[in-house]
Amino acid sequence: MAAQKINEGLEHLAKAEKYLKTGFLKWKPDYDSAASEYGKAAVAFKNAKQFEQAKDACLREAVAHENNRALFHAAKAYEQAGMMLKEMQKLPEAVQLIEKASMMYLENGTPDTAAMALERAGKLIENVDPEKAVQLYQQTANVFENEERLRQAVELLGKASRLLVRGRRFDEAALSIQKEKNIYKEIENYPTCYKKTIAQVLVHLHRNDYVAAERCVRESYSIPGFNGSEDCTALEQLLEGYDQQDQDQVAEVCNSPLFKYMDNDYAKLGLSLLVPGGGVKKKAAAPPQAAPEGHAAPATEDEEDEYAGGLC
Repeated sequence: MAAQKINEGLEHLAKAEKYLKTGFLKWKPDYDSAASEYGKAAVAFKNAKQFEQAKDACLREAVAHENNRALFHAAKAYEQAGMMLKEMQKLPEAVQLIEKASMMYLENGTPDTAAMALERAGKLIENVDPEKAVQLYQQTANVFENEERLRQAVELLGKASRLLVRGRRFDEAALSIQKEKNIYKEIENYPTCYKKTIAQVLVHLHRNDYVAAERCVRESYSIPGFNGSEDCTALEQLLEGYDQQDQDQVAEVCNSPLFKYMDNDYAKLGLSLLVPGGGVKKKAAAPPQAAPEGHAAPATEDEEDEYAGGLC
């Protein structure tokens, strides 16, 4: 079966080459027909699991479409070549081709397809190169934002923010979450704004920036419904505990369901949050026990003996 498919692919390649040849009566290559044959060859090689040959056929198809000024079809072929590289576990190279495809989609005037291609690339590389995935998700968000598709844009920003937190890139994460929050405010999704404020505060406290954390809460009072919400109350208690270096109070807030059931990356920030110095609230000293009747209470070390130096 595989050998049959390979032979089928080779036949399509041969036909494609014929379409590209010129002669006395044929002055111009037939790029359209050649591209079609390269595409068929790629499918045959893919079915035979010959991914290297399939990738090469896709790239030839893309060039033929470019020569024919068919940008959308060229982009599709580059994207398919990227997917063949994915099958070969060559993820960075796959992402490069998918990025190239997305730029061509934009040039062709199909930004939605460009954004979807970038998002796919981000998912491919996320576990291998989170920094590159962040960049791709941010690019995707920008494309959606330019098209005024804010809900899709903020979803991709959220993915970027969580990856930044996971990589402990807190300065960048703080900016990314703020951008999310601004968009949620713009589309009047106020309850999610409250959650983003919690995420911001946790990130700022992990940056050891109490002032920025407090400012986030203070600025959020202008969001309808925030003041007096359980999110607001919890954050005020968290900031109070952090400021007073009361680890027990901080832990109590961060272990509450409000914090524990956030996105996993933010829940972990809460559970690992330590007050400055990392101390635990000291328990109050137990009151001294009364001495039994008839027995004098033992003198403490701090009490001075009135006659320590003798009578004279």
